[in-house]
Amino acid sequence: MSAASPGYQLTLRQTPRFLHAVVTGANSRENVAGYFEQLLNECRGRGCRRVLLEERLEGPRLSASEAFTLAAQGALRFSGLVEAMAYVDVYAEGDTMHFAERVAVQRAFPVRVFGSVAAAERWLTTDARTD
Repeated sequence: MSAASPGYQLTLRQTPRFLHAVVTGANSRENVAGYFEQLLNECRGRGCRRVLLEERLEGPRLSASEAFTLAAQGALRFSGLVEAMAYVDVYAEGDTMHFAERVAVQRAFPVRVFGSVAAAERWLTTDARTD
């Protein structure tokens, strides 16, 4: 299943253990906020508790302050809905994604950043809450 927006495309694949979401397009605060909202609605509608989010957005990376804001807002929006989210940004640079992970975890959102889809899948198919 795919859904489109002017700046990104979100492709979803349901597996027996988790929802695998791949987002492509332009990297911007608006696109990240948009696909977060779309993914939130999909999780609600499907009853998904575990999500692998594979971000493939191209262009300049978001600033630390934008990452902070989006992580804090996302943590609040997904709280109580998702029990584990694995996040892979294939174009990540520096420590910004790990910073965003810390922001979300401090708000009790169970997210972990990975460098590969394979590592993220392994974490999601084990007891992600105790790892």
